Amino acid sequence: MAEAGRRTTSRRDLSRHDRFDDVSPEVGQLDEEAFDEFLDEDPDEALALLADLTGATDERLRELARRLAGRIIVDVAKTGVARHRGTGRLVNQRSAHIDGDVDLDASLDAIVDARSQRRPPHAEELVVRAWARPDTALCLVVDRSGSMNGARLAAAAVTAAAVAHRHGLDCSVIAFGDEAVVIKSQGEHRPTEDIVSDLLRLRGHGTTDVGLAVRTAGLQLQRSQAGRRVTILLSDCRPTTGGSPVADAGHLDELAIIAPADDTADAEALAEAVGARWVGIDGPSSAPDALALVLLG
Repeated sequence: MAEAGRRTTSRRDLSRHDRFDDVSPEVGQLDEEAFDEFLDEDPDEALALLADLTGATDERLRELARRLAGRIIVDVAKTGVARHRGTGRLVNQRSAHIDGDVDLDASLDAIVDARSQRRPPHAEELVVRAWARPDTALCLVVDRSGSMNGARLAAAAVTAAAVAHRHGLDCSVIAFGDEAVVIKSQGEHRPTEDIVSDLLRLRGHGTTDVGLAVRTAGLQLQRSQAGRRVTILLSDCRPTTGGSPVADAGHLDELAIIAPADDTADAEALAEAVGARWVGIDGPSSAPDALALVLLG
């Protein structure tokens, strides 16, 4: 992580983004209104630019971009996840144990009884209707080799934020190239913004050992007691070292692959070999949709 954080991108290289001069008109400046307009017009390009800005050589711009990214990327992740309620179910629970909307029909007797005693009903007497998450543990494995910048870096950050938002403690996040780095361990409490920040410090580096990545994911998921344990592999799945990952992937409880939409051949082959689900991702803004889709299986 420290080595990745030392590599930076000059303003000259950042200027390849069409809207860079609007978003950062001067050294050390980041115009959030201009960025918001860009995000509305072209979310994928805006998120790609933001990801690159978090590695800017301009120290002040880099810090401003990281603060903005922590908020923007988490918001994008939450918005996408919220549209896919099919992965959970509505349940009734006592309001003392969960937040939600009061179910008036189920709580009617308690309300009437409280009124007869001229007191407000106690929280534990009321029943709320709320979304319950399934008993699922996730391990997100992010390929940080090769061209890990711009859109791919933003997609990794959005996916990680969506995983953390959905599963909290019972998730882990791993970045891999020729070695695996655990950014969040299974069962560890880490704020989502910190996970995003660590991912955004990564830049493309080294070879790709997919087998090592899935073995590390398996070790993380062994810590979970969940009934369903899923490894999410965010990668083109093309190994350049370590040999074929098929045997290692076959030992996982469940594997789902999210691959760049323009480079899916190796992901399809791995998925077919081990019976995994896979989906192509067009850009970072579609990452929450892609995550929800592969988890539906």
